[in-house]
Amino acid sequence: MISMDINIVLPEITLAVFAMAALMVAVYGGKDRLAGLMFWSTSGIMGLLGLWLAFSEPVISSAFNGSFINDGYARFAKVIILFGSASMLLLSQDYLEKNKLFKFEFPILIALAALGMMLMVSAGDLMALYMGLELQSLALYVVASFRRDSIRSTEAGLKYFVLGALSSGLLLYGASLVYGFSGTTNFAGISETINDGNLGLGMLFGLVFLSVGMAFKVSAAPFHMWTPDVYEGSPTPVTGFFATAPKVAAACLFGRVVHDAFGAAISDWQQIIAFLSFVSMFLGAIAAIGQTNIKRLMAYSSIAHMGFALLGLSSGTQEGVQALLIYMAIYVTMNVGVFAFILNMERDGQPITDIRSLGLYSRVEPLRAAALAVLMFSLAGIPPLVGFFGKLYVLKAAINAGMTWLAISAVVASVIGAFYYLRIIYFMYFGEEVEKMSGKMPFLHKFALYGATLIMLFGAINLFGIESVAADAAVSLFK
Repeated sequence: MISMDINIVLPEITLAVFAMAALMVAVYGGKDRLAGLMFWSTSGIMGLLGLWLAFSEPVISSAFNGSFINDGYARFAKVIILFGSASMLLLSQDYLEKNKLFKFEFPILIALAALGMMLMVSAGDLMALYMGLELQSLALYVVASFRRDSIRSTEAGLKYFVLGALSSGLLLYGASLVYGFSGTTNFAGISETINDGNLGLGMLFGLVFLSVGMAFKVSAAPFHMWTPDVYEGSPTPVTGFFATAPKVAAACLFGRVVHDAFGAAISDWQQIIAFLSFVSMFLGAIAAIGQTNIKRLMAYSSIAHMGFALLGLSSGTQEGVQALLIYMAIYVTMNVGVFAFILNMERDGQPITDIRSLGLYSRVEPLRAAALAVLMFSLAGIPPLVGFFGKLYVLKAAINAGMTWLAISAVVASVIGAFYYLRIIYFMYFGEEVEKMSGKMPFLHKFALYGATLIMLFGAINLFGIESVAADAAVSLFK
């Protein structure tokens, strides 16, 4: 039995052993002299694990008495998490070298964060959930304040730590209430205690506190307060990482908890998620309008996009889970491309983040400007780009579930949000001429930027088959 359990969690064990071994090798073998090796080997192992999970047989199984669930849903999320983490880690090298942050600890912390995320999406028990969540969070607290000589970066890490500890406390309190009133921490056991789809008052309070904790991790409003400051203060590669893999892990964890543990009480949690979705979409769309710092703008953009992702989840249906998975895959691809561009926004060797510095950038680098414009159009949900189809799927799921009012609200929020994406395009093509940016883009960054752009353009044909894979993954959550 133990050997079978170990086989099921082998990808997680592999990453954990690699991270600990890499830490020992680096500490005793040369520290920062091995940083380059650490970056490439960590990216390589995460990429290989992603391929392993993507192409191995997706048999539904569980380990450790149901605490760890291995199904198509978890595998889909893990593939995005691993590829997203590996991509941002590779893209971060040049920036970190230029800014004297090229430390061996960075890729190891990213690997440990990715390990925590993998545990999160496979959690079948409240204790396993909390263990994965804290493993991810502790690593992210450190990388947020990785620039130790910067007051802003230190403040970002401290703020994230304090608010993250508060949210973890709320989530843990909710978990203790659920355990107290259900008598179990196992999701399947919790589901069995829900009578006729009605939650008792104690269980309802537990669900609310759990939802608050998870809403913080997904940066859904009104629990988004950490996001703009942490995005702005953290080193840009860290901001890019925050905007990709952790969002997938938190959103898919949310889906796992509400369907596996509280699937018999859809009407109770549906209202909570619909509220989070509505507030996130509008706050993200409206608050970003006044932003001139591109990192803060992307923070509010992520809040709005998480609102759209939760729109799919709020439907409470298999179609909604499929829409959530499709949306997150598209969202991560767009953000990898956008941050490949942002990492190279510099002048005279100094990073710049003011969007007005993009004035008439199309005359300096027409191809780069065109690629960023495509990604911005896709983020705005302009057809026929792939970003439009992501929004179409979640809207369709909400309408089919009878939540037409929320779907209409999402369309209005999307129209409002289009303003700040289009403003960036306006600056690049019609803005005032400014001193041109001098950042030279490395090959990997070009590959990520243009690759993401091509995916947004040509993925509209059949979404590269993601639709059917996400459908199979959603089915596994409902078995």
